[in-house]
Amino acid sequence: MSTALKLVAVTGSTFRPSRTLVLTEAIVAELGRHLPLDSRIVELGDIARPLGGALSRKELPETVEHELRAIESADLLVVAAPVYRGSYPGQFKHLFDLIGQDALIDTPVLLAATGGSERHALVIDHQLRPLFSFFQSFTLPLGVYASEADFSDYRITSEPLKARIRLAVERAVPLLGGSAGQPRKIA
Repeated sequence: MSTALKLVAVTGSTFRPSRTLVLTEAIVAELGRHLPLDSRIVELGDIARPLGGALSRKELPETVEHELRAIESADLLVVAAPVYRGSYPGQFKHLFDLIGQDALIDTPVLLAATGGSERHALVIDHQLRPLFSFFQSFTLPLGVYASEADFSDYRITSEPLKARIRLAVERAVPLLGGSAGQPRKIA
């Protein structure tokens, strides 16, 4: 029996319903079709209030600390952020400010983002990749960007977006141990 990859997906939206959450769930589901996963989703909206009031990890309640430890111990991260005013939200950045500086070294990260229009698509390469480069993470080759037009009633309706999700996962799977699903950090 294959060992499941410990996948933690972080969705950076603080609102419900959330296109960012829908996109995250679709990526996790597609990864699950190719790899054995033990997955969980960390929703920023669930921890935003206590997270926002903490200046250091010592000030966090145990519930939020538990989520940070899950992120730090993941074999694979899926990180999705909404774009507000041309960037990811400050609360999203604050979450990662509290992650241990060396905790994500060599951790594979599949990046995703949502925004009101296609004009924000470069947030993946111009803002999210540099953030995870700081952590010395291994950002996977293809990110997934979705605009408001790709959804209807908080469901993905765009065939090109569905194809992009499949392609990003297909490109990621060989780097994650292929169908054998051997959990490992990329060396």
